[in-house]
Amino acid sequence: MKKITKAVFPVAGLGSRFLPATKAQPKEMLTLVDKPLIQYAVEEAVAAGITELIFITGRNKRAIEDHFDTAYELETELEASNKTALLDLVRNVIPKSVTCIYIRQPAALGLGHAVLCAKPVVGDEPFAVLLADDFMLAEAGQTNTTEQMVKLFEQEQASLVAVQDVPREQTKQYGIVSGVPYKDRLERMSGIVEKPSPDQAPSTLAVVGRYVLDGKIFSYLEKIGKGSGGEIQLTDAIAAMLKDHPYLAYRFAATRYDCGSKLGYLKASMMLGTLHHEVGEEFKAYLHETKF
Repeated sequence: MKKITKAVFPVAGLGSRFLPATKAQPKEMLTLVDKPLIQYAVEEAVAAGITELIFITGRNKRAIEDHFDTAYELETELEASNKTALLDLVRNVIPKSVTCIYIRQPAALGLGHAVLCAKPVVGDEPFAVLLADDFMLAEAGQTNTTEQMVKLFEQEQASLVAVQDVPREQTKQYGIVSGVPYKDRLERMSGIVEKPSPDQAPSTLAVVGRYVLDGKIFSYLEKIGKGSGGEIQLTDAIAAMLKDHPYLAYRFAATRYDCGSKLGYLKASMMLGTLHHEVGEEFKAYLHETKF
């Protein structure tokens, strides 16, 4: 059985919900306290044993490449100023054993198309997909969401999607899964549909930004054509692949913050602020004392 060593990060989106902040910087570079969203996702993947990071990028995304590259001028300045702690922080944004690969998505043709862009690097291997918009804070005593899913893939030999229950009125914002209970936190999927209206949704079990997929998904992505919104939908490829291969829906052991929305981003910022090793206690005291 081949170990999962590759992860795909679709980062070509425009981030229009955060304009004007995202006019000149990638939405994935918005920070939670002192680290950008994309770094949290990368750290999650690396902790799960991923050694090849494949970023599907677009225009105005150069800052992501720069963030994970060596910053010679900054390092020289920090070294000259004897700021060793900050120097170590900058140098260790990503382990030296990890490789970053950047692929330009030529047009905004959807998540499925972004994943398909990774085929030349991934080949027929299993791989993870992480959407940096979805920040996952693992439950106490649990490994991170990607690590949980990689372990389950190795045990079950089936592709997985991360899911959570959402209010029925929100089904039109997600891919929605139908299935039957299988094991603890797992359902064996029988179907999946992209953004159904609340009255048409088969359930309220919504797919969120973590996947572990068999490399066979690429052949389905190549055949499905455009779906909802005129885009190539990963959901449609999974629905087609379900007819031939098993899929599991995993209720992950973590709290998900939708940092693609302003409210979710603010909630995540506040939670991480209270947990931060430098300012957490002082920030919690401030929140306790402040009357809003």
